[in-house]
Amino acid sequence: MNYCFTRGLSFCVLLWGVTSTVNARAADPLPSWNDGASKKAIVDFVEQVTDEESSDFVLPEERIATFDNDGCLWSEQPVYFQLQFAIDRVKQLASEHPEWKNQQPFQAVLEGDKQTLAKAGMEGLAKLVMASHAGMTTEEFAGTVRVWLRTARHPRFERPYNELVYQPMLELLAYLRDNGFKTYITSGGGVDFMRVFAAETYGIPPEQVIGSSIKTKFELRDGQPVIVRLPEIDFIDDKEGKPVAIHKFIGRRPIAAFGNSDGDLQMLQWTAAGDGPRFCLYVHHTDAEREWAYDRDSHIGKLDQGLNEAKKQGWTVVDMKQDWSTIYREEK
Repeated sequence: MNYCFTRGLSFCVLLWGVTSTVNARAADPLPSWNDGASKKAIVDFVEQVTDEESSDFVLPEERIATFDNDGCLWSEQPVYFQLQFAIDRVKQLASEHPEWKNQQPFQAVLEGDKQTLAKAGMEGLAKLVMASHAGMTTEEFAGTVRVWLRTARHPRFERPYNELVYQPMLELLAYLRDNGFKTYITSGGGVDFMRVFAAETYGIPPEQVIGSSIKTKFELRDGQPVIVRLPEIDFIDDKEGKPVAIHKFIGRRPIAAFGNSDGDLQMLQWTAAGDGPRFCLYVHHTDAEREWAYDRDSHIGKLDQGLNEAKKQGWTVVDMKQDWSTIYREEK
């Protein structure tokens, strides 16, 4: 009898231990983040601003978090993904535009000169997108993006580009929203490009996506009202432009900002300068085996001034190799 009781008690203790472990894992809102300073800083901040008994409590309507996209929510190497989209489109149309052979950045595209393309930056990307998609309606443009996302494959990972999103950042987005935050994308990438997939990929609706844009106009085509894309830059949402765009389109200063490059520095600085609790985080690309390792000397996603400022201000810097147990979400 005692033997049976002992065995039963042992089994109950074992079952309790297993159940506790499972529940602990289930309760972890950031399972792809290794325990460490970065994860602790995130959780501590969220608990701080959501505790109604705390002097640092922030009302839900003021819990604004802004995220860069390229290199922060998904990869950006060997070229920005939207740049690859524009490259593919330019190659398709090259026979109709012989003048492109002697015009940059089109010449670089046709010659496969990725270094020159990288140096062209967001403005060069905008020129490619403008020239290759001007005259399209916004619906037609969205359609070409959807087709490209279904058919194009990343040269290294051989997966659709919108599958190369960071699982730890998806968990972070969900964690913030579960705690009353409103999450926005504020990226140098094209706003119309990102709005095609942002809701499905990140859970961020199109009205919460801020990005670079080209000018558009309203017109009637065959009696139908449409918005037409024009070959003229409207706004570049990068560097100093990011705080300006956040102010213009959100109307509130974020209390949390997330980036990965010097192009995000002004967004983090403006966020940090606000009153009350603030949180700024840089994703540092340090994992050459699972992703890429680059920072101060990179033509894409350069992180130089930002690293210095993060150290000076005490911002959180995520070491991808050390802080993330996984990089990408599982293949579909």
